[in-house]
Amino acid sequence: MEVSLTVNGQDVSADIEPRMLLVHLLREELGLTGTHVGCETGYCGACTVHIDGQPVKSCTMLAIQAEGMNVTSIEGLKDGDLHPVQEGFWERHGLQCGYCTPGMIMSAAGMLAQNDNPSESEIKHGIEGNLCRCTGYHNIIKAIEYAASKMRGEEPAAPDWEVSV
Repeated sequence: MEVSLTVNGQDVSADIEPRMLLVHLLREELGLTGTHVGCETGYCGACTVHIDGQPVKSCTMLAIQAEGMNVTSIEGLKDGDLHPVQEGFWERHGLQCGYCTPGMIMSAAGMLAQNDNPSESEIKHGIEGNLCRCTGYHNIIKAIEYAASKMRGEEPAAPDWEVSV
């Protein structure tokens, strides 16, 4: 079965099995291994990509369902420089083992595209579909707050480790 879609701004086509999941098309057919396969049930969110600008767990979608759609993976998120969320994860140490990081970043970028000034509670709600098995949410939230500041054109607050009491 032939599927044609746009991935990270490039038109692509592939001859696939009808049962192939989008995450497997990205990783195995297109070589975009930044999208991780976690639970394959949509629970962990490691496979999150953007489809037509909205975060979607690519392990819950058949590749053929993406026919004609625009898919952005973690590889396509930056436009020259790092996306502010990617920069935030770098600046605020928002990753531990890094396995969940691409999905976290894609979910956070989708959330910030809708609301660039989220409260901590809204950030927690925005990433609740993504699991960090290292239990490192503190720095992930700080990374997203950093990105939100950058997206509003503001200077991010100093990191916790630079704040004196």
